[in-house]
Amino acid sequence: MLARGLRLLGAFSAEHPAQTLSELARRADLPVSTAHRLAGELVDWGALERGDDGRFRVGLRLWEVAALAPRGSALRERALPFLEDLSQITRENVQLAVREGGEVVFVERIAGSGAVPVLTRVGGRFAPTATGVGLVLLAHAPPDVQEEALAGPVERYTPYTVTDPRALRGMLADVRSSGFAVSDRQVTDDALSVAAPVHDGRGQVVAAVSLVVRHGSASPLALAPLVRTSARAIGRALG
Repeated sequence: MLARGLRLLGAFSAEHPAQTLSELARRADLPVSTAHRLAGELVDWGALERGDDGRFRVGLRLWEVAALAPRGSALRERALPFLEDLSQITRENVQLAVREGGEVVFVERIAGSGAVPVLTRVGGRFAPTATGVGLVLLAHAPPDVQEEALAGPVERYTPYTVTDPRALRGMLADVRSSGFAVSDRQVTDDALSVAAPVHDGRGQVVAAVSLVVRHGSASPLALAPLVRTSARAIGRALG
């Protein structure tokens, strides 16, 4: 029963935030009768909400529980003042992400007024090969994680997305030597991301910070010191 309930919750995504019962059943690969029973129980608990249009949406109770995740909540709490400082200085998009297995999870994002639109969202997941934070986290990941990320087909988001494993290995080496990553139009055609690693007190990379600006509006070399300074400040706050 628990596994089926999780499958039902897993049917929600950024592309499908509101769904009818039949849509939920189809995406969760469950009989409609089973989906109906589980959805009712999840609504009663607060994990789902049902609107006047009859569609189901993720409920606030689930968000409250998710906010208690220790790695994300503690990191976000310590990092937020420095992310806000970087956002106020630049008026651009500022993001904080961690690696979970072979994916990058965004735990905070601050959108500047008039900043270039981005595809990322808090709680969203990306493959690590295209985003600035993903390149940073992958560059400092164990070798087996790196090889797994480069072994399979690399998703192409734009004509500028680097998908060649050999080229990506070179980029990861550059990240380790320079201390920052650059993702230029690799996710959207008009965005440039500069990211830097956050080290904890043991010197381990536990997160990555990025600044996302409109392509051509600033040089990566000019942005890198700002991002690296914020990353170091967060690392000191983590202790």
